[in-house]
Amino acid sequence: MPARYHLRFQIRPGFAARQQALELAEFCRETGVDEVVLLLAAEEFHDGHPAGVVEDLLYDTAAETTAVLKGAGLDVSLNPWVTTGHADRGRRDRHGFAPMVGPDGTIAAGQASFACPLWRSWITAHYARFAGLGFRVLWLEDDFRYHNHAPLTWGGGFEPLMLERLSRLVGAPVTRDEAVAAVTAPGPPHPWRRHLQQVWHTAQSEVAALVAEAVDKHSGGRSRLGLMSSVPGAHSVEGRDWTELFDALAVAGEAVQRPHFAGYEDGPGRQLSRSFWLLEQQRVLRPPHVRSEPEIENWPHTAWSKSDTQTWSELVTAQLSGAEALLLNLHPTYSGHAGRHPRIAGLLRRSRPALDLVADRAAGELGTAGVGLPVLPQAAAHVRTRRTGHLADLAVDTAPAADFLLRYGVPVTAEDAPVRALFGQSAWAVDDTELHRMLAGGLLLDGTAAHILGERGFAALTGVGVSWIVGREGSAAPGPYAYERDGDTVLSVNVQPALARLRPRADTEVWTTVHTPDGLHWGAGRCVHTNALGGRVGVLAATAPHLLPYDDEGQRLLHTMVRYLEGPEPKLPLVSGGPHLIPRLARTARGPRLDLVNGSADPARPRITLPAGTADATATLLAPLAAPLGVPVVAEGGALTVGTDVPHRGWLSVEWRPGAQA
Repeated sequence: MPARYHLRFQIRPGFAARQQALELAEFCRETGVDEVVLLLAAEEFHDGHPAGVVEDLLYDTAAETTAVLKGAGLDVSLNPWVTTGHADRGRRDRHGFAPMVGPDGTIAAGQASFACPLWRSWITAHYARFAGLGFRVLWLEDDFRYHNHAPLTWGGGFEPLMLERLSRLVGAPVTRDEAVAAVTAPGPPHPWRRHLQQVWHTAQSEVAALVAEAVDKHSGGRSRLGLMSSVPGAHSVEGRDWTELFDALAVAGEAVQRPHFAGYEDGPGRQLSRSFWLLEQQRVLRPPHVRSEPEIENWPHTAWSKSDTQTWSELVTAQLSGAEALLLNLHPTYSGHAGRHPRIAGLLRRSRPALDLVADRAAGELGTAGVGLPVLPQAAAHVRTRRTGHLADLAVDTAPAADFLLRYGVPVTAEDAPVRALFGQSAWAVDDTELHRMLAGGLLLDGTAAHILGERGFAALTGVGVSWIVGREGSAAPGPYAYERDGDTVLSVNVQPALARLRPRADTEVWTTVHTPDGLHWGAGRCVHTNALGGRVGVLAATAPHLLPYDDEGQRLLHTMVRYLEGPEPKLPLVSGGPHLIPRLARTARGPRLDLVNGSADPARPRITLPAGTADATATLLAPLAAPLGVPVVAEGGALTVGTDVPHRGWLSVEWRPGAQA
């Protein structure tokens, strides 16, 4: 199954539109692009929500361009630039829409409230009109959200129309200040938090259903709706129910998602751990009837913003996730001339061999495996804040836990698994029954999660109590924490924002100890415990393990703890051989497959430890922008090694038959 290129491209309305469309069609023919996702009046050419003669011109341009592109054998989708509006940027509303209002009372100048009846009429009519052109997908931009609407602090959702809905649900009038204070109040969550999240989710789903009905009717059932989403932790604050929202968006039982997974510009290769986890997390949030078409972000566009090497590695990452198409955001939105960017054409041609191979392999996957990280879409409803007035404090980000494990060569999965990891405030969102089940298996906790489980009455099963969480500037005796010791090995905890003061039980093993700068014993650093349920628990005093300095000793300790948590029959492949070798473990009908990417700028020769033994191992090297290459692999002593360097951002794909020694 070949990879599908869907090119996001803006055609400027006017006399040159047809020529631009013909140039675009030729570019697509030369580079193997399957579909064009049309942008109209986007970014630099956006002047507010279009209507009247402005919308007429956009419609005529879309109709003419679509005819040219379809005549060239291309599929065509449409990406209207705004729903509520991304940010003001000096634009002003000209329709009389009820504006978005932030938690501090700031009023948006050019962004509309989800509850505004006039805006609902506009967006429904706008999508209905363009749906008549028969696009494959009409996309809802990622401004279809409450958070991130500059210049509002955090975002919107505190408009009078929304507060009226909240008041009806509460049964009494509620002001904006009262709502903000209640939903962010420290301590156990105030009931109004769930009420406001219900109001937000309901309003958003109502709009989704209205637009879906209009698209279905005016396209004659030919078109689908696509949702461009942001990070799940932020959507959790909004109360998003992913299944309900996609059900509302569905046309003929189908919808499409563009999962966000990578940044706009160049960044360190180790950031691919976050990209992998965002795709994996959204894979299990996405209902079966929803296609995945991740966007390769690039802004303000071309290799001047993001290198071809990084773009290639993100294309492979997205394709490995099971993407049905790759949404390519590569050209400047203001260019209009696809043919003036031969470097982009070269990037697409050179990427094709690796992407086709990966697409074929990903199509045969049964799922993923590794240390399980919980996916908790309603986590924000359970968060306990320490200050009032900050909506962002409600967001629970599980990516740091994924970073800590993946960058040390430990695969993770969003599926159920024999070994799980529970970090931070996520521990408030897991119910008692599930916690008992997790504690009966292998469970890795950071200091915050251990503290929360203690407050919930599970200290006897974790093997530690937590006296309190001590902040970096805390003055608790015997002094400031500074380093962690394992025999004669020293590791730093000097920049941890806080540590848990652990109280290990008598039958708990203490693996490391924390000390002050002058060597005084501060407390336990890492502990393991086998509990009365037969479960194995590992506890870290660190409250932000991803901020611990990464080094060889840290990797050794983590790998040893994972093996402890697995119990007497360990199975997980663990990767070493260089910094930031980030693994992805897939389950296939033929057996396991481990894909790993080198997130370091230095080349590396990975070593994969497989305690269950291996046979018939094969390996394929995917070097950036090069054709796939079979490389020799040696199975010896329960480990696989390759005699070839994996370059920066290169991928190594290894398959084997488990349970037998070569």
